Amino acid sequence: MTGSAEVVLPDGRRHRLAGGSGFTRPAAPATSRIAYAAAHVVADPGAENVPGAPAAVDWDTTLAFRRHLWSYGLGVAEAMDTAQRGMGLDYPATRELIRRSAAEARAAGGRIVAGVGTDQLPAGPATLAAVTAAYREQLDDVREAGARPVLMCSRHLAAAARGPEDYLRVYDELLTAADEPVVLHWLGPMFDPALTGYWGAVDLDLAADTVIELIKAHQSRVDGIKVSLLDAGREVALRRRLPAGVRLYTGDDFHYPELIRGDEVGHSDALLGVFAAIAPAAAAALAALDEGDLAAYDEIFAPTVPFARHLFAAPTWHYKTGIVFLAWLAGHQDHFTMVGGAQSGRSPAHLATLLTLADAAGLLPDADLAAARARALFTVAGVTQ
Repeated sequence: MTGSAEVVLPDGRRHRLAGGSGFTRPAAPATSRIAYAAAHVVADPGAENVPGAPAAVDWDTTLAFRRHLWSYGLGVAEAMDTAQRGMGLDYPATRELIRRSAAEARAAGGRIVAGVGTDQLPAGPATLAAVTAAYREQLDDVREAGARPVLMCSRHLAAAARGPEDYLRVYDELLTAADEPVVLHWLGPMFDPALTGYWGAVDLDLAADTVIELIKAHQSRVDGIKVSLLDAGREVALRRRLPAGVRLYTGDDFHYPELIRGDEVGHSDALLGVFAAIAPAAAAALAALDEGDLAAYDEIFAPTVPFARHLFAAPTWHYKTGIVFLAWLAGHQDHFTMVGGAQSGRSPAHLATLLTLADAAGLLPDADLAAARARALFTVAGVTQ
């Protein structure tokens, strides 16, 4: 039998967790960068959260996790792909999630943005008019809730559009209807293969030209654009083409330290799924950046990068399983159950590596708790502890 903080991994190795966290909770949000953490939803473990079933959410624990993020000075990016949009979270649950989280943000004084998509439409072909109407419905829902909209990439639009002009037509109507600046969204096919060729071109340089054309035509209505292409050079090139005052929110969970740090020309702000998993470290790094302490910034973020790269390893869209696994290990929820049964998306071997990398990055505040929960999972997988 292993000790209280020791785990037998699926490959037979014994690993003792160090646990603990030396990260001080900041007194206020960072001032030099805007940072949103894309948060997951906590499933109700007693409900039928199986593939194809309507999502049953544990609202109290879901909202408690958002308060955790706000307590570290991070904003919440609500109802994004981290919350299993398109992978178990149906639109009725999404709408309720946005409404509840926006109300909680007002009470906590926290920053919030929320995803606007077309996922209330049935799967299959849709006309451009139907796609636009679906976007408009969700845009109204988000505005009514009191969150800033993020115009998410749409699988329906990707299937219906025949070229850049169709994207420009749909987004022109949406941005014209917006009564406050919105955040645009460019999610690469590594996160969702159905989005291949988004903005009307598989060639990403041509797609970037369309994005810039759209933003320049609606500069006053665009707060920024979230870019998740996992290509730091391409992100920097796009960032340098943006009109003054339009932010680039990095969604690059591989290269975020260098992109947020920036260069002599500029920097990226952040809208990241990984920030939900590394919130204490991210807040500490941003506080160091505020102080101009680049050595501390680099030192804090360095061990989180191997963790993030493994978390988002191919098939990348299953990173959400790792996010929930870590939330369970860190004590933010009492179970490892996901809507749609998505906890099966990663293997025990993958999760074992994630466990050791999270520990090395100081992301497990209670080593004994994390070890006990990991032992339970690996025992079910047939690993004798």
